[in-house]
Amino acid sequence: MTEKDEHLITYCGLYCGDCFGHKGTIADLARDLRKELRDAHFDKTAESLSDIPFFKEYKNYKECYEVLGAMVRFRCNKVCRDGGGPPFCKMRKCCEKKGIQGCWECAEFETCEKLDFLKPAHGDAHTRKPLRGNFNLPVIQNGR
Repeated sequence: MTEKDEHLITYCGLYCGDCFGHKGTIADLARDLRKELRDAHFDKTAESLSDIPFFKEYKNYKECYEVLGAMVRFRCNKVCRDGGGPPFCKMRKCCEKKGIQGCWECAEFETCEKLDFLKPAHGDAHTRKPLRGNFNLPVIQNGR
C-alpha cells in the first residue's frame, strides 16, 4: 500500500478511495441529471404525467429532485485525516485523544459501540484484516 493510499484510511478503518463521497462520481451524476431535468422543464412533464395511473410515481418528482440535490452535496473534499468528514466524528476524537492511528490499534476495537453506526451501510468493512495492518500513518493531533 502506498503512502497516498494509507492516507485514505479513516480513523474507523474504512478506505476513502472506495467511497462514492470521495470519488464524487454520484455527486457529479446527480448534478448533471438535475441540470438536464431543469433544462427540459421536467417538473411540468412530471406534474402532467402524474395524473395518469401508469405514471403515478411522478407525484413524487419534487422529493426525487430534492434527494438528487442531497446527493450533489454528498462529497468529501478532504479526508478525515486532513480535517474532512463529519466534525462530530467520535472515532477521530477518540483516536486523537488516545494518540493512535486508528481504531484498530485500540484494545476496545472489537466491541466499541462508537463503530456501530457503520454496520448498516458497511457491514464489517472496518474490521477486515487489510485495514488492520501496520501502517506508517501520522498520528493526527487536533485535526493537524
